[in-house]
Amino acid sequence: MPETDADLYGMTWEEAGEAIEQADLAVLPTGSIEQHSTHLPVSTDTLRSDHLTAELVDAADEFDLELLRLPPLPYGHSEHHMTFPGTVSLSVSTYVDVLREIGESLAEHGVDRLLIANFHGGNRDSLSVAANRLVRDTDMAVHCVHWTEFARDDLREEFGEGWGHAGDHETSFVELYRPDLVKAEKKEPQNAAEMPKTGTYEYFSDVTELGGLGDPTNSDPEAMERIVADATRAILSAVVEDVENGW
Repeated sequence: MPETDADLYGMTWEEAGEAIEQADLAVLPTGSIEQHSTHLPVSTDTLRSDHLTAELVDAADEFDLELLRLPPLPYGHSEHHMTFPGTVSLSVSTYVDVLREIGESLAEHGVDRLLIANFHGGNRDSLSVAANRLVRDTDMAVHCVHWTEFARDDLREEFGEGWGHAGDHETSFVELYRPDLVKAEKKEPQNAAEMPKTGTYEYFSDVTELGGLGDPTNSDPEAMERIVADATRAILSAVVEDVENGW
């Protein structure tokens, strides 16, 4: 786990109280524990949440922001991956409650703004519900960032289409930050079916036998490093803009 001076994880309660007073935002990284094909670990989304929020903390000074980073929430809503062993999923209602109760705890201790930084697509709807409830039920402002949205144009330019789950993009990330966890001999085109235009699949295994999309053999960790830097700046810039506009 990458460590920063802004991590709640290593603080005493006295240090946490001081950090809450000084911080502009608390940051909650959210990921998942779910299959990522045969070459990446089930922790891929949580690894992304951990490393890429550390990048946000490291760059925050450039934007005159002080962040307090919470430990990543490793479990998410991954029901659609449950046909693959190793996947652990929370129900939508449980996940909404977990997020809401984390937020309520922070609000009780005086956190004014919470940034939920999400790294798993299956969490999106639940995050929206939880964020709306927190805004209504507490005095805390809530910002939701889906990291991939801030990198989508760069990812498409670098990897074309189909770079999603366990594909070119996520393989590049794990190779950049945790190459020891990539099974290089297992990297191969995923041969996924075309995603439905209007229909809904039952499980992700209906779309892809191996569990991924795209072609992991096209991974490029050096390109990923540039994309991470650009997305980090874009996210922090967007947060500053929203704060200045009173959101």
